[in-house]
Amino acid sequence: MRTSLPRPRGPLAPAAGLLAAALVLSGCQEVQTSAPAEETADVTTVTLDGRTIAEGGDLVMALSAEPDVLDPTTSSSLYTRYVMETMCEKLYDVDEAGEIVPMLATELPEVSDDGLTVTFPVMEGVQFADGTPFDAEAVKTSIERHLTKEDSSRRSELGPIEEVTALDDSTVEITYETPFAPLTAVLADRAGMIMSPTELEKAGDGFGEHPVCVGAFKFVERVPQTSITVERDPLYYDAENVHLDSITYRIITDASIRAANLRSGDVQVADTISTQDLAELEDDENVGLLEVGSLGYQAMTVNVGNTDGVGNPPGEIDTPIAQDPRIRQALSMAVDREQLVKSVFNDRFDPACSPVSPASPFTSEASEACPEYDPEGAKALLEEAGADVPYEIEIKVTNTPDTLRLAQAVQASVADGGFDLTIVPVEYSSLLEVQEQGDFDLLQLGWSGRVDPHGNMFNFLSTGAGNNYSGYSNPEVDDLLTQAATVIDPAERAELYGQVVTQVQQDNPIIYLYRTRSLTGYADEVAGISTYADGVVRLSNAAFVDPAEG
Repeated sequence: MRTSLPRPRGPLAPAAGLLAAALVLSGCQEVQTSAPAEETADVTTVTLDGRTIAEGGDLVMALSAEPDVLDPTTSSSLYTRYVMETMCEKLYDVDEAGEIVPMLATELPEVSDDGLTVTFPVMEGVQFADGTPFDAEAVKTSIERHLTKEDSSRRSELGPIEEVTALDDSTVEITYETPFAPLTAVLADRAGMIMSPTELEKAGDGFGEHPVCVGAFKFVERVPQTSITVERDPLYYDAENVHLDSITYRIITDASIRAANLRSGDVQVADTISTQDLAELEDDENVGLLEVGSLGYQAMTVNVGNTDGVGNPPGEIDTPIAQDPRIRQALSMAVDREQLVKSVFNDRFDPACSPVSPASPFTSEASEACPEYDPEGAKALLEEAGADVPYEIEIKVTNTPDTLRLAQAVQASVADGGFDLTIVPVEYSSLLEVQEQGDFDLLQLGWSGRVDPHGNMFNFLSTGAGNNYSGYSNPEVDDLLTQAATVIDPAERAELYGQVVTQVQQDNPIIYLYRTRSLTGYADEVAGISTYADGVVRLSNAAFVDPAEG
């Protein structure tokens, strides 16, 4: 007997409401937000239904940061996912309700009774942008590249795969050493993007310079620090539902300038709208706003062992904060998360202390627990650890106005807890390199989130994993995360992830701060745009329309 591999369900209610209802563990406080529910209602799509479409046209989207390499195997930036969404379809995708749905695969995976063999069918009669046929062998080639490329960020996401087999032109089989429950969700992200084997053979490590996949659009050019352009792919299997001629992703890092460009009509879509600009945009009758709760988080990462670059075995770092978990715990206790979201983000976002969203079906009391804001207790812990007070430390952050406001608010908060924080602004793409190389003591970046907690935890917290930027290693956490990935029952998985959160809140390699809401602005002359809980702005079916019909 074979059964469908379970698919995780995404958030169906605002995170803030679930947070307020959460029970908490002893010694932790309930996290609440004061924003009323009507202010945080999700708006995920501006539909094409009932609109008159003007076929063709060149859409411009303002990106808040430059994407990293356009390579599904090695990329780690949310902004790369925006661009790749139009060019590189995945085996599965996330829909508006947070459900996993087939994309290049035609059905959900089936798993054998022992959980070790997974099969799924893929589309037939489909071509890559270079004319190469898409088939099961191409899927095998891409997944094997994810598993074997030396600098792959996907290897630990995919679990303990023994073998990938193309049973025929349209059927893929994956054999595991142990059962791996998160597979469907993993294949709904970059690990499920299938690359042209012809281009892979030709370009090798340079694939990201001219990516070729199956998508509504195909790559045209990249001007570093400036823009990325894609154009309609006439070979795309659903070309009749692609309306634009091209999309240009223009890098505009200043949120106020993005908002001004949106209002002036120089761009038609803008990501990561600042809460500082919301009131002005909401008053503009020519601008709309998509808003959806996030499955991800913003956090501070402490370097406790990243001495030789991410993915390598952890080393020894001879600093008090790396050596003594009491100092990291004190830093977490010194952060007033509720005040952060009120003062920096106008209470639009939610405090967070965990990588598991309260809107996830895998949430639990343990994963929603939050260390109490306790500056005096933080000072006491520093003194107990024998650390200098104030404890001096640098934090590296992106050089955007919103992030600098956040960093300054954190700086002020933790000062009361005995920390002297020095802010070091860094350009976003450079900061990605800094965290990969381990060239930091403390760093602030976030994660856009995945529908399965495995995607928010394993790669960041298990020893030697591809996004373990802190260099954290705890055998108990490794065992719990590995066990959770083998379990099918959601309640049992939630219990295991809660145990992980409890341990991580003791070790604090990552100090979670808040959970954003994805805020995407759009001009009223465009429709067919979506932003779901995975944080990705979807433009593949966007079109110019008559604003009067909106």
